[in-house]
Amino acid sequence: MATGSRRQPLPLLLLPLILLAGRGEAGAARPSPIKNVVVLALENRSFDHILGWTRRLLGLPVDGLTGAECNPNSSPNSSAICVSADADLVVPDDPGHSFEDVLEQVFGNVSAAAAQPSMSGFVRSALSVNALLSSAVMRAFRPALLPAFSALAPAFAVFDRWFSSIPGPTQPNRLFLYSATSRGAVAHNKLDLLLGYPQRTIFDSLAADGRGFAVYFKTIPTVLFYRRLRALRHAARSFHRYDAAFKDHARRGVLPALSVIEPRYFDLTGTPADDDHPAHDVANGQRLVKDVYEALRAGPQWNQTLLVVTYDEHGGFYDHVATPTAGVPSPDGIRGPPPFFFKFDRLGVRVPTIMVSPWIKKGTVVGRPAGPTDTSEFEHSSIPATLKKIFDLSSDFLTKRDAWAGTFEHIFTELDEPRTDCPETLPEVPFERPTPPNEHGWLSDFQRELVELASFLNGDYMLTSLAQEARTKKMTVKQADAYVRRAITGFLRASKQALRLGANESAIVTMRSSLTIFGCRYTGVECRRRAVVEVLWPMDRAVNGGEGQPGPELGPGGSCDVHSWIEGASTSGWRVSWFAPQNQVGGRRLKTSSRGGTGVGLGTGGGTGVDGV
Repeated sequence: MATGSRRQPLPLLLLPLILLAGRGEAGAARPSPIKNVVVLALENRSFDHILGWTRRLLGLPVDGLTGAECNPNSSPNSSAICVSADADLVVPDDPGHSFEDVLEQVFGNVSAAAAQPSMSGFVRSALSVNALLSSAVMRAFRPALLPAFSALAPAFAVFDRWFSSIPGPTQPNRLFLYSATSRGAVAHNKLDLLLGYPQRTIFDSLAADGRGFAVYFKTIPTVLFYRRLRALRHAARSFHRYDAAFKDHARRGVLPALSVIEPRYFDLTGTPADDDHPAHDVANGQRLVKDVYEALRAGPQWNQTLLVVTYDEHGGFYDHVATPTAGVPSPDGIRGPPPFFFKFDRLGVRVPTIMVSPWIKKGTVVGRPAGPTDTSEFEHSSIPATLKKIFDLSSDFLTKRDAWAGTFEHIFTELDEPRTDCPETLPEVPFERPTPPNEHGWLSDFQRELVELASFLNGDYMLTSLAQEARTKKMTVKQADAYVRRAITGFLRASKQALRLGANESAIVTMRSSLTIFGCRYTGVECRRRAVVEVLWPMDRAVNGGEGQPGPELGPGGSCDVHSWIEGASTSGWRVSWFAPQNQVGGRRLKTSSRGGTGVGLGTGGGTGVDGV
């Protein structure tokens, strides 16, 4: 069944009858059958690149490729390069996908950005990175190479007008996924990413109504680029290792209202990357999709579950559908930095999006949304917008963008009961990479950002940012993976410990290296490899927009000055010391717990300290 992109005009005489019927049904409208949503956002592939041939080869009525789509080749004496159905599972390099790259891809060149999109600059952009990419970005996959998608697409729903939220790279688009804004970011602004973006998210809206969420991650959760998710109430409870927890939670039927799955971002022998980021093996992404689907299908929550599989952005791969420019609202009025001062008034390139639920009819293809405005489109902000509707959340829309974005709750209303013919398993993925992962190679820009996030959360970034930056550039993929795993484990463990010791749930753990003056010079204790953790009451309001203003609801007495230090040897557990101004806790000794370790904690503010291990 195809969900049409345009509604046919209705006879005027019928409108009063329809309006009356609509009023009668509104009060009796049944609640959404969806109680659990699982979101898996993969990396850097366009719709045409992944699903472009499903019309011709699977018979799905999507807006796909015909074979006549071409891009001019800027190489001397070279003909145009046209699309083909021979994409490789591993591409030779990572195509450009910065804001400037996407301008060239969409408009033909950066200087033509004020014109209408021509989608003619993908080859030109690829040539500027690697000559081998000029044809790779125009190749699309045969469905046989993507067995998980080839089984899910005809069995459930494909969206063929789902766009990335901005014409730019990974992190700004991932910010839109759960907050409907990037707060002016069109690139990877290192300082903002490390400090964390302060905006409200759909996680806040769910929590405000008592609905839970969980993040199941393999390497490091990129949602920690949202500052609010670093708060103890979330960091200590909502993050789980995918391999240890997801299947178990699905089997026991305890998945919360929203589950976010973060794939493996580092490509190693034995534990390959499955995020689909070039130049990682796409076959491993198919294995992850299969793994997630089969865990959900076998679980007791299946009949109330929706699985959303999408991609953060197109990654420099060709798509023929022009990026929307009409009526796209800026989320919050914040403009991008110079020289472009982007107004956030157009969307990015189309990306693959598949939705899976027993409440979805077979062969559903969803095109343009029916509202809420005449110019609305499906884009990443459609996820928080739809979650607000299906869970009847009391919070306002996050921004003007999710208030405008199309929603997809209607695809669950066309069946009276859940289907019983959904496949229990997906086809095996038989393809093996001919060459091993380059685990001793250098990091990509995206991987360096993950290392920097880990180092910030772990306190290593505080030693010296210049030394840390030099270190990440010299790290191999294997070294980075090991470091990131240790760092995120330390941060989450420290958050749980701080919460157990009575810290305010709105506090954020900030790790401090024991090699600073606080850890060594004043303790008189031998300096070893230890972690000193500082818990700071956050400066942004928990509810009122996150504008960097102190909030009286955050912390004892409305102060943002409380400090706590947690110190411990990395091999022998955590040692905890609390220090707080007298007027905040009245000099009371706070509870501690014993787990071994040595060290002396120091704090500021003239408070009374209590050591515990």
